[in-house]
Amino acid sequence: MMRLGRAPCCYCFTEPHPAGGVAAAVRLRLLPPARAANTSSEPAARLRAVLEQVDEELRKGNDEAALSLVRGSQGADGGLRFFGAARQVPQRLYTLDELKLNGIDTSAFLSPVDLTLGSIERNLQIAAVLGGLSVSAAFELSKLQVLFLFLGLLSLWSVDLVYFGGGVRNLILDTIGHNLSQKYRNRVIQHEAGHFLIAYLLGVLPKGYTITSLDTFIKKGSLNVQAGTAFVDFEFLQELIIY
Repeated sequence: MMRLGRAPCCYCFTEPHPAGGVAAAVRLRLLPPARAANTSSEPAARLRAVLEQVDEELRKGNDEAALSLVRGSQGADGGLRFFGAARQVPQRLYTLDELKLNGIDTSAFLSPVDLTLGSIERNLQIAAVLGGLSVSAAFELSKLQVLFLFLGLLSLWSVDLVYFGGGVRNLILDTIGHNLSQKYRNRVIQHEAGHFLIAYLLGVLPKGYTITSLDTFIKKGSLNVQAGTAFVDFEFLQELIIY
């Protein structure tokens, strides 16, 4: 759970004033420990209560109620901060010459290339071939039996490709990638966190996310989704219908 509130500072300053004809120095007074603890904990407790209510409404499927709670808590002490605070600017298309003139590296706008899953797939293919040769030698399989084994594996691959769009293959590769490569896992997490953050700043309430293909399959029953973030977007859909 993201903590979006911030407790106020527990320090206060006293103004300088003359005392007995001698100017008193500026003094820094600390609040009593009990008061400071209450000051810092009460907004946090209110924020946690709001987030729990929002989570409960989202679990019930009451997207409008959850969004109303978020908007109602804005500006209140201990409420959510910066929801919908980002300002959108009109889109403008820049030419390559304009970008270069401003010292902008255009290659930074390209999607990052991650070869993790491709490398894992190649290693699995090599391991499958070597494993097949080992099994054939260990059990003294005939050439006809090896052919039937190869055709069986090819049939399974074809069924996955035709009926599931390669979803089983992607599920296996993504699961292995998350368990073997921390770099790959971090890239997926950062990508989804970017969706989450931008949507929140634009005033679109995130209501759920998945990080792995296995998690998506368990929660949504979808095979061909690597990861994703769900939003409370009924207002956006209504705008599309109107226009």
